[in-house]
Amino acid sequence: MASAHLEYIAAGGNRHPCAADWSEELLAYGSGHNIAIWRPENNNHKGVETLLAGHTEIVNAVKLFRDPTSKKRVLISGSADKTVCVWIEQNNASFELVKRLTEHTASINVIGLLPEAGVFATGAADATLKIWKLRVSENADVEADLIQNINLTPRYFPLAIALTKLQSGQLVIAVGGTTANIQIYLQDKDKDTSSLAAKLTGHEAWVRALDFTRESSKPDSDFLLASASQDKYIRLWRFHAGTELPEVAAAASDPAMTVFGRSLSNKAHWIGEGDSKHSITFEALLIGHEDWIYTARWFTKNVEDATPQLLSSSADNSLAMWERDADGFWTCATRLGEISAQKGSTTATGSTGGFWIGLWSPSGQTVVSLGRTGSWRMWSYDNKEDRWLRELGISGHVRSVKDVAWSNDGTQLMSTSSDQTTRLFSQWKQETAHTWHEMARPQIHGYDLNCLSAIGTTQFISGADEKLLRVFNKPKAIAQLLAKLGDTAEDAEDADLPDAANMPVLGLSNKAINALTAEEEAAAEPSEEVTITKSTLDLAHPPFEDHLARHTLFPELEKLYGHGYEISCVAASHDGSLVATACRASSLDHAVIRLYETKEWREIRPALTAHSLTVTCLSFSPDDKYLLSVGRDRQWALFARTEGTNYELAASNPKGHSRMILSCSWAPSSSSHIFATAGRDKNVKIWQVASGDGVNAECNLTIPTTAPATSVAFYTGSLAASNTIILAAGTEEGNIAISAISTDDWTLKEQYQITKQMLPSSAINALRWRPSVNEEEEKQAQLAVASEDLSVRIFAFEILPGA
Repeated sequence: MASAHLEYIAAGGNRHPCAADWSEELLAYGSGHNIAIWRPENNNHKGVETLLAGHTEIVNAVKLFRDPTSKKRVLISGSADKTVCVWIEQNNASFELVKRLTEHTASINVIGLLPEAGVFATGAADATLKIWKLRVSENADVEADLIQNINLTPRYFPLAIALTKLQSGQLVIAVGGTTANIQIYLQDKDKDTSSLAAKLTGHEAWVRALDFTRESSKPDSDFLLASASQDKYIRLWRFHAGTELPEVAAAASDPAMTVFGRSLSNKAHWIGEGDSKHSITFEALLIGHEDWIYTARWFTKNVEDATPQLLSSSADNSLAMWERDADGFWTCATRLGEISAQKGSTTATGSTGGFWIGLWSPSGQTVVSLGRTGSWRMWSYDNKEDRWLRELGISGHVRSVKDVAWSNDGTQLMSTSSDQTTRLFSQWKQETAHTWHEMARPQIHGYDLNCLSAIGTTQFISGADEKLLRVFNKPKAIAQLLAKLGDTAEDAEDADLPDAANMPVLGLSNKAINALTAEEEAAAEPSEEVTITKSTLDLAHPPFEDHLARHTLFPELEKLYGHGYEISCVAASHDGSLVATACRASSLDHAVIRLYETKEWREIRPALTAHSLTVTCLSFSPDDKYLLSVGRDRQWALFARTEGTNYELAASNPKGHSRMILSCSWAPSSSSHIFATAGRDKNVKIWQVASGDGVNAECNLTIPTTAPATSVAFYTGSLAASNTIILAAGTEEGNIAISAISTDDWTLKEQYQITKQMLPSSAINALRWRPSVNEEEEKQAQLAVASEDLSVRIFAFEILPGA
């Protein structure tokens, strides 16, 4: 019986300050409309373990915690689909959706939580705040009752919520958002409902983050509220029990305390009555960030009289850790992130676009941040060196992945996406584990990328919405890094490659450059051009995000012109001598296939004609004798090689499918010119080329699918039986079926469906089997999947169907 497991998932994080949370060893973050589960402190560096599919729109808010009553781990998520989902952990990092709350009428932007009280609050773009009571039983039954609906007035959208309980047991809710004020709601005595008790003023722009902490572990300790804003400042507020003001507030009311000519008002706000009476006073103004502040999170050590620390993340590309010194002043004790001359640059490789999320680990020894590129950066505190050291994070695309392609030797996988990047993944072979990582970001573009194909082992070609194709060479530094980390010998032709590449300001063409030694860099005259030292790329681990974004570009070799519209597909011949391309088209004039030879990169004329609408997929037969094309006009066309590099139309079927054909693939060469087509008519068809008086192809088998078939790929390795061909087919719903087909009687011997928990939650855009790296060592088949749900996945099959 066939079996499969997920070898690797790459999925970028959503750029929303509330879209991640870290509890115990698990970090959960929104990735598109999925939720990714990752163990940051796992020494094996495995990366994302699973993606939870339950939402239909982008996930904006995530909270992860262990319920104190049932001891079950609970995850609460909010999405732009207007729903709140409650998940319960079933076993190790596997969560099940048990409750969906649909009371909101607009996108959920933020979730606030107080586990010990069993209460959480949700804020949405309908300008409402909803308070919920959560009950989780030991058998994982969940009840979530709506206690109160608060219409925020004057009308604004909540972006930050923080909850705490006063000594009297009353619940306090702080709310901030698209207003400069912070509203404080206090629970009414002997009721579950809350009412507005105070309005804190001082910020001059939207409030992005709020977080409560106790000042110390003493029972009568004051509470501190941190508020972070787009005005670049963090304000601290003190909640003090009793009818008298705290000493700090009285001292701070000195009129001499001013900043930038404006007085720091310390008006006291009073909430509660009797035993629950508290004063709220301004405590401190934290100045240091140079741009909007997105998150602020407290961390307090479980040590008596330990001073709380505050972690803030900002659009200025930095994380800041704030502590109170011996004199009682709050200062920035540590700053992590980007500090460079390129900060704020508008070039694609200049600025990281800011840090949107900053999180403490539960131990406080590790911090992570999420940036514009969807990648997580990580730092861990080293007690011996008394400083924070960079650790290996994870990365992934932040928009739909359009295509994937393996290098001819099977050692590298490349993906391209609507997020305008091309990424290269490869294995890091350590003694204890072999894990996949993003090793390079060959292309950072200004247009959405649609397709790519590998040309040999050192080149690739990609097509985008810019109507032309670009050819790239692998730089020497990346070739050496891949050989070093992948434990393989360097290719002889790598010696002639350029060292690295950079992208000129306001340009899209990666320019080859040579890396300098430290001595050469010191002797070089100052220049506006980016220089790279050899040591920068001499790494003992996969590159960090700043390396990926700046130093791993591939130099551009050639541009291919000729098409009049956005490029739709590209394919390279197996011998690497030809490239076939097509573009989006609504007429015969543009629905042509253009061929380019790869020696001089000249177009072979005339262009091949057969289709009347967009060609959606191109594929060369294993012996390069035929070029197969399929399109939106519902037909497939077969072009036969005549002499040299010339192809001519040999056969076509105008009614190959009853609806548009979206994908095609050739079976291995041992199967004598068999190909498959996948259509929107929910059918996958297997055809065999028969060459008698002329070339023709007969349909030998039709395999129905549950949804429109969007991608097909034949397995090309050696694990299949001699009379069996293995075909993977993906659908618009994200399903993947592996079929074993007998070539003796053209019957379906066996079909294996990958389980739903491992599948993408959106359409499959591309399927590619990994070429055999070493047939003697090949023990499993690996399938790469590109999906509309932002993910790149690699499935490993220990046993194939029918094998």
